[in-house]
Amino acid sequence: MRLADLHEDLAYASMMIDVINGDAQSSISMLRAFDESMVFAAVFPRIKMRKIAGESHIALRGLLIEQIKFYLELEKAGLVNIIRGINDLRPGINLVLSLEGADVLGINDLYILKELGIRAIGLTWNEDNRFAASCMTKKDYGLTNNGEELVKLANELGIIIDVAHASKQTVLDVASASRKPIIASHANASALKHHRRNLDDEEIEAIIKTGGVIGVTAIRDTLPSPTMQGIVDNLKYIGESFGWSHVALGTDMLGIDETPTGFENILKARNIIEVINREEELWRNPLRVINDVMNS
Repeated sequence: MRLADLHEDLAYASMMIDVINGDAQSSISMLRAFDESMVFAAVFPRIKMRKIAGESHIALRGLLIEQIKFYLELEKAGLVNIIRGINDLRPGINLVLSLEGADVLGINDLYILKELGIRAIGLTWNEDNRFAASCMTKKDYGLTNNGEELVKLANELGIIIDVAHASKQTVLDVASASRKPIIASHANASALKHHRRNLDDEEIEAIIKTGGVIGVTAIRDTLPSPTMQGIVDNLKYIGESFGWSHVALGTDMLGIDETPTGFENILKARNIIEVINREEELWRNPLRVINDVMNS
């Protein structure tokens, strides 16, 4: 069985636990259990939920570099393959390096990040920045002029834009500004559970009109029930309402404190794929976005 997962926090978690041979939510050893896997591996340059004067851009850029180095070291050790272009998919574990939150960036930093292997970028995390308003915003100003420039350059460089954690207006603005498919790497449907991190039908429609994909996530508070069934319900809602060509898994494994009941680790994704009986779409949809965006 093949696994595509649009969001796992391997590098961030590696600062605290063993994500190579460990048994907490996900690890390289668990991913080996799949015939083939393709994981959007997050680079999360934050000190989680911590805002102090010493959390400077220099320090956060240091975290960004250290987490990219972690993935490059995995590749050097032969444990993973990093996807940098449309022909890079290999047997085994494939990673798409994905920056979660553009807070530490200048626009032209994208040139450097591409050289370092980054192929997806989330405009926001849970805080507003100079590029876009986040899902936690108190004033939804959407995509700024700087944000439009960032989206334009990402399109030119073949870097996927991710609107997970973005505000509603940001999602709509990005979908309008991007000439390439966009993703919401880890989010669920507001129709099933009202939550700031979830997408309403207008947002989902905007994403799929770009040819994009929504990664259904395992964040308990965003699910109609904090169970594996809650994940299944979201997959079915998006797939049946908007088309199975636009849905995927985006678990957020290693980035959540507690997993849904029945979905204790990434190995349980096999049960979800079997229940949904849509293995081909759940694999092919993210691959289509990779091909469409990286073929710049």
